[in-house]
Amino acid sequence: MSRIVRWDPIREVASMRNQMDRLMADVFNTPATWQNDEYAGYMRLALDVSENDENYTVHASVPGMNPEDLDISFTENTLTIKGESKDERVDENEKWHLRERRFGSFMRTISLPTMINADAIEANFDNGVLTLTLPKAEEVKPRRISIKANGQKVVEAA
Repeated sequence: MSRIVRWDPIREVASMRNQMDRLMADVFNTPATWQNDEYAGYMRLALDVSENDENYTVHASVPGMNPEDLDISFTENTLTIKGESKDERVDENEKWHLRERRFGSFMRTISLPTMINADAIEANFDNGVLTLTLPKAEEVKPRRISIKANGQKVVEAA
């Protein structure tokens, strides 16, 4: 189901700036300084979020992490995933030719557009992929309505 969203040029410019700041932070391997203090010093965790009639599903790749090292919270329709990947011990006499893996704290917060049944949220961790299932609250799930024609039910509600 598509939503019609009013175009907001200010939001578009802010979004473009955020993307450019992230790009420059990645290129120069420095944290983006525009972020508010809550996110300062955190790496950005990449997520995939999908939706169906029943729930939202969030996938996060966290290779090399243990489930115990992740902190997942849900408050006021906002999901937060935090963690820290530990740096391996580095020998001072060792010369690196290439070192691309990132270590340190990461955090990602997303707000969901509909109410969630917080008591039924499930988290699964398999082969370095964290999968969260966030069921939609009953009042926001689509309902099928019975149709009557001349007092007779024509289509039953499911």
